[in-house]
Amino acid sequence: MELLFPENVLWMIIVGFIVAFVLAFGIGANDVANSFGTSVGAKVLTLRQACILGAIFETLGAILLGAKVSDTIRKGIIDVGSYNGTEEVLMVGNICALSGSCIWLLIATFLSLPVSGTHSIVGATLGFALVAHGAKGVNWIKAGMIVGSWFISPVLSGLVSIGLFWVISLLVLRKEDQLRHGLRLLPIFYGCTLVINVFSIFYDGPEMLGFDKIPLWGIFILSFGSGLICAFLVRVVMVPWQRKKILNSAQEISYNAATTEKSECNGAVKFTFGSQVNKIGGGSGGNSADSSRRPSYTESMENPIIMPEKPTENGSVKSGAQLLTHLVKEDEEKEKEKLVPTVKRVQDVTPSPSMKSFKTLLTQEFGPGKTTPPKVTNGTVKLDISDSSNMEYSPASSQDLEAQKKERESIKDSPESVKLFSWLQILTAIFGSFAHGGNDVSNAIGPLVALWIIGLEGSAQQKSATPIWILLYGGVGISIGLFVWGRRVIKTMGEDLTKITPSSGFCIEIGSALTVLVASNIGIPVSTTHCKVGSIVSVGRFRSRANVDWKLFRNIFLAWIVTLPVSGGISAALFAGLRLLVPH
Repeated sequence: MELLFPENVLWMIIVGFIVAFVLAFGIGANDVANSFGTSVGAKVLTLRQACILGAIFETLGAILLGAKVSDTIRKGIIDVGSYNGTEEVLMVGNICALSGSCIWLLIATFLSLPVSGTHSIVGATLGFALVAHGAKGVNWIKAGMIVGSWFISPVLSGLVSIGLFWVISLLVLRKEDQLRHGLRLLPIFYGCTLVINVFSIFYDGPEMLGFDKIPLWGIFILSFGSGLICAFLVRVVMVPWQRKKILNSAQEISYNAATTEKSECNGAVKFTFGSQVNKIGGGSGGNSADSSRRPSYTESMENPIIMPEKPTENGSVKSGAQLLTHLVKEDEEKEKEKLVPTVKRVQDVTPSPSMKSFKTLLTQEFGPGKTTPPKVTNGTVKLDISDSSNMEYSPASSQDLEAQKKERESIKDSPESVKLFSWLQILTAIFGSFAHGGNDVSNAIGPLVALWIIGLEGSAQQKSATPIWILLYGGVGISIGLFVWGRRVIKTMGEDLTKITPSSGFCIEIGSALTVLVASNIGIPVSTTHCKVGSIVSVGRFRSRANVDWKLFRNIFLAWIVTLPVSGGISAALFAGLRLLVPH
């Protein structure tokens, strides 16, 4: 039986397919969070829904749009002509590039850090090229532009997203009647969203679909025509449907509130502790031991009770609210009495905030014959309990964290805005996933396609077209990675970095997509990951100073900086060892 590949390169093809699948898995677990992290964070989609939509549209994008970008990854970063006559060396280099990028992406995903898959594969490719041919084998202009994009991408995307959010805040969110103003602008939002995404798909599109033959004016007609048709359909169909749905929901909430208020005024009122339900003021079980038990202060706070009206000793009627207040105050005093000794012990070692300006020295014995003077600095007591351990207590730190948490949780959209922008955010996330599949599948598949074609042709020039089934192979790997491990980075992008609502999530999606589209077409290499993180942080900071986890953002930015050298270093080290297996 005749082999498709020579025996001396067959092992490279097999290893390349295995490593490329693991790399696609890593891209799915890390990079796909760009598309659906904000939607999950804004509670527009569940994690399962995001994974399903991501798997479908990432794979479609890979098949329909991935061929062109794959050509750039496998032939545009290094000079493949310098490998004529040493094709096996180039094949080993591609295996090392896949491995270096794969290892770094998996490490970053384990640390829940969103990094650029594009920069990872570029760094890994540069790594083996430096070992193979030195500095002359590297396109240093390309490398310099990538370093510049670390700063350009998040800043540009952040400014665009802030501008969009400011416009939406001015036109919708700050209005008293958000529903009326939002419905009026809804067709414009949908139309503009479709124009941006359709243009990004058709402009410089893949040859396989014939998009490269469409002139620029034809792309404008297709894009704006699609946007106008979409805006008309939204105005005729979706606006009335949304108005009816939102108003019905508001009426249902009002009805439930009125029903609850009415039931609370009845003589017999139910209250629940755990799984136990008691009746007071009219139940037959009123004389039982369980029903006579009075709830504790904690239970009263967690389970508010509206008591029935009850006559007092002098014949007057005390309302249920007054009785509840009496019970709560009585239990509260008892709880406070129990806490007095504990509070006193804490006060013995904790300075009053008003005493920060005094040089206070406390002396406390710890162990036989040992006296340790604690230091008092800015309201913080530091006690040296033993020779090797210290204890710090900061009365302000927990309060600051609690205040920051409350301020972050207070950021929310009105119910009308949530319903208006939810579908918009889903639409932009789907388009973003489609474009991401076309762009980032090539990161995993580019070197694999190079391996396949070099093995078939025996030439480093790789003149054959990218096989579609290999793109599908990469799409499947990305989908599996998203389902198995995608929740880590999705949580970082959607929940941990900042508080996201449907309105801000929509601005983040559109701002980052618009930035990637414009920057890519004017020759600035940008990363979708960097753009999305830049938009998330910028809009979050625009809404509130306490709405951004700056420590997490610092870690993410450091991960961006080390992506190129780490992936390149791993690839270079692997290549230095593996090239000994092939003749030079």
